[in-house]
Amino acid sequence: MAEMLAIVAAAGRSSRMGCGPKKQYRLLAGRPVLARTLEVLERTSLVGGVVLVVTAEEEDWCRREIVARYGFDKVLAVVPGGATRQESVWCGLEALPPCELVLVHDGVRPFITPEQIGELAAAARECGAATLAVPPKDTVKLAAADDTAATTLPRERLWLVQTPQVFRRDLLLAAHRLARERGFQGTDDTSLAEFAGQPVRLVRGSYRNIKITTPEDFAFAEALLGGGAVRIGFGYDVHQLVDNRKLILGGVEVPFDRGIAGHSDADVLVHAVMDALLGAAGIGDIGRLFPDTDPAYRGISSLVLLERVAGLLRERGLEAENLDAVIVAQAPRLAPYIPQMRDNLARVLGLSPEVVNVKATTTEGLGFTGAGVGMAAYAVAALRGCFRR
Repeated sequence: MAEMLAIVAAAGRSSRMGCGPKKQYRLLAGRPVLARTLEVLERTSLVGGVVLVVTAEEEDWCRREIVARYGFDKVLAVVPGGATRQESVWCGLEALPPCELVLVHDGVRPFITPEQIGELAAAARECGAATLAVPPKDTVKLAAADDTAATTLPRERLWLVQTPQVFRRDLLLAAHRLARERGFQGTDDTSLAEFAGQPVRLVRGSYRNIKITTPEDFAFAEALLGGGAVRIGFGYDVHQLVDNRKLILGGVEVPFDRGIAGHSDADVLVHAVMDALLGAAGIGDIGRLFPDTDPAYRGISSLVLLERVAGLLRERGLEAENLDAVIVAQAPRLAPYIPQMRDNLARVLGLSPEVVNVKATTTEGLGFTGAGVGMAAYAVAALRGCFRR
């Protein structure tokens, strides 16, 4: 039996965010908010698995575009939620395998830390239920019916409750069942625990642990991720077209009577992209990192090399914000293959396809590309400094 499993509630309607995608799926520095939240749970050994609760009819999309795209191996199930958050967590509990502790977390709180999760787990083992919380910074008033201030509440005893919240599984199940039997609706799972007579331990959280709800929250979240530090890189590559070689572009084998000469698979598009990323990071170029004199790189897929470049960026606290590339070739016609090229680049870099752009153009018969002697590619990449906890 697992020690601690997690339920991530991401079935919200996002009504306060305004027009556009739901807040949990909006891109935060190149990745969906929900993906950034799941990433923390994925990398901590304290959480053995995750049940993701989403809006009904979005399960397949989330399995494909969130769980599979970003490689979240700990996600055990993606299940539809209910009309309220309380009902959604209950749906998650029904799908949860046996465990000692249950962590319940909002899908739009991406700034939690493994250390906070550890403190909560320790408190829940001792008390049965625990939540992150922070003291209010402002004076808090209780309003009268006419919106005048009725009284000022004692700030020294007030706490603003956050998630994650961790419970002994048997206690949380009992609290939900009691609430369902008696028709009680709580604002969070600690409300249900209190209704059932269960004490809840308050664990000091962080003001960084914001719940992204409004456009203003997004601006603050971008700032926490180093929103002001954008680094730009430019990449260029060119290869000769020859007989008896496959034509590989963006990891896609394109039918053609010739291929590109090179030590690796000679993917001119991916090579330009890698040099753009390396240039923005200030860590050299592909010739220095993957020299064509090294037999280890003979015939290697350039997507494998791109994955290594992505790892170098992560080590330096950098990640791609967006990417734009163009392939220069007189023939063949590349338009049918570009969507898969874009998806390959996005998948390897851990980006949403919306921030990756691939184009193709000819030179109207001019130059070596126009003569069909070779192919070239250009790429521009923007990187951001990523807030590391």
